[in-house]
Amino acid sequence: MPVKIRLQRHGKKGKPFYWVVAADSRAKRDGKFLEKLGTYNPNTNPATIELNVDNSVKWLQNGAQPTDTARAILSYKGALLKHHLWGGVRKGALTEEQVEEKFTAWVEEKEKAISSKISGLDKEKEKAKAEALKAEKEINEKRAAAAAEAEAPEEEATEEAVAESTEETVEEVAAAEEVAEAAVEEAPAAPEEAPKAEEAPAEEAVAADSEDASAASAEEE
Repeated sequence: MPVKIRLQRHGKKGKPFYWVVAADSRAKRDGKFLEKLGTYNPNTNPATIELNVDNSVKWLQNGAQPTDTARAILSYKGALLKHHLWGGVRKGALTEEQVEEKFTAWVEEKEKAISSKISGLDKEKEKAKAEALKAEKEINEKRAAAAAEAEAPEEEATEEAVAESTEETVEEVAAAEEVAEAAVEEAPAAPEEAPKAEEAPAEEAVAADSEDASAASAEEE
């Protein structure tokens, strides 16, 4: 029975998640499989890969053929390297201890490279974030400056309108004062008070009447 090491698709639409499986080459891609060897998640950066290296090496030793994508995953996790080293053991060129030492050293170097890549990606993210914040700050400053420039002419126009209104009010008041002064000058002078009647003639009349009365009474006697 020919066996293939291939990917079996899982996950949601637009976010695929794969299982690495050993399956009969005649079975459907997402059908039955002989053994699940690991998982592959391409939605992260770098991609997240979990693989049972020893079981994968056993299937390779038994003649299983990986697909192109599965081969890249097996190479990335060191399964192909370990399979090659075990070929040296079969030929007597290496011992099992040497295989494990070489494989362990390779894994450590690989982990350092992955850590360095992750660190570089984090720095790039921070740099991109800082640049985005800087660009946003510049845009906000430009908007604020534009708003200030737009408000300045409005304030000047308001001040000019207030000044013009004040000048017009002053001119109107001055004109009203001139009209009032002209009206006062043109008005006729007020008539003088009539002199009081002299009291002396009245007293003289009373005295004359008294004398006439006395004379009349004397003649009667």
